[in-house]
Amino acid sequence: MFRAVARIFRTPDLRRKIGFTLGIIAIFRLGSLIPAPFVDYRNVQSCLAGNANTSGLYELVNLFSGGALLQLSVFALGIMPYITASIIVQLLRVVIPHFETLYKEGQSGQAKLTQYTRYLTIALGVLQSTTLITVARSGALFPQSSGVGCNALITNEGQQWYGILLMVITMTAGTGLIMWLGELITERGVGNGMSLLIFTSIAATFPASLWAIQEAQGFQVFLLVILLGLLIMLAVVFVEQSQRRVPVQYAKRMVGRRTYGGNNTYIPIKVNMAGVVPVIFASSLLYLPALIAQFNQPADGSEPAPWVTWISNNLTTGDNPLYMAIYFLLIVGFTYFYVAITFNPEEVADNMKKYGGFIPGIRAGRPTAEYLDYVLTRVTLPGSIYLGLIALIPLIALATVQANQNFPFGGASILIIVGVGLETVKQIDSQLQQRHYEGLLR
Repeated sequence: MFRAVARIFRTPDLRRKIGFTLGIIAIFRLGSLIPAPFVDYRNVQSCLAGNANTSGLYELVNLFSGGALLQLSVFALGIMPYITASIIVQLLRVVIPHFETLYKEGQSGQAKLTQYTRYLTIALGVLQSTTLITVARSGALFPQSSGVGCNALITNEGQQWYGILLMVITMTAGTGLIMWLGELITERGVGNGMSLLIFTSIAATFPASLWAIQEAQGFQVFLLVILLGLLIMLAVVFVEQSQRRVPVQYAKRMVGRRTYGGNNTYIPIKVNMAGVVPVIFASSLLYLPALIAQFNQPADGSEPAPWVTWISNNLTTGDNPLYMAIYFLLIVGFTYFYVAITFNPEEVADNMKKYGGFIPGIRAGRPTAEYLDYVLTRVTLPGSIYLGLIALIPLIALATVQANQNFPFGGASILIIVGVGLETVKQIDSQLQQRHYEGLLR
């Protein structure tokens, strides 16, 4: 293992790529700490110190920004606008035929879809930055704090129209810069740039989350959490690597004097084909009741309506059993929904039939599509339950260990950490094999 790592740094090309990637990551983390214009840095830091367990509407965005959101930094929005735009464009392929046509055109069509994703990212950046600044001005960004400073996160100049405009432009430009940095890593570095930036943001919250548990519960609980985290990570790696391989055979065919086909391969159907997207969908949907209740609070301080009180008591905190049950069911449902969109059995069956492929014992065409749909449905069930259980780990930790909802070993964080880590290591391994005929993994 150590010899393989030494080979990485002895290979000039690979060493330059890794160094370039680490440099971009350092710039990304630096931008996450620089406050936006007209932000009172001292008040923000004091409110953060008094709200160690902050959770609520912006919890997921704050997680993906590496804590930059609540600091109102230049990179406050993080990579979340790009993730949202990518998911929207992917879902629009089902609704808009033009998008599906572009997807099937190959590299040129993919470039056009990427351009649409960039435009939508900037539009979402404007929308989300405006919302964030509005919430910060109203003092609702830290609802658990009663300090005067948490209602004065933005200076007097920032309350003017030109100050608000400058902050919106700065945060939106930060989103565009993050998108460009991610593409630079993809082109000149190692791994997928956007995924690595998300990985960096989440990994940056690990030390603070673990140290908060140590301070609140003691050293024994701290060691127990680390041990459980390693076991959870091992289980996640096992499931993420698990797949059902559907065997496929290709018939021999003559083209001129050459023989094509006749080989055996397989269709890999992963247990978790949806990745972390269902968790994001379910989290976003569960934030809507909290948002509705927040905007229906009486301004005069009187008693809110009964339905607002019920939502506040049951659908805003993660330690509520009803919240956990709805969260779990939403993840299971969204897993089936997203897998049905991303994997089309009829399209796969048509492509196999076009090139002379067939599944042994299954007729080509519609029977093949029905068989693939049957296998996909059976494999997705344990995958959706696995996603729901992993997503509930931070909520259970919130109720038992009193950790915040950014608990590192569970939810979207552990799925992204393991998934991106595995893909990056595999890419380094393949590049090592090209140069030394021996990779990083065995």
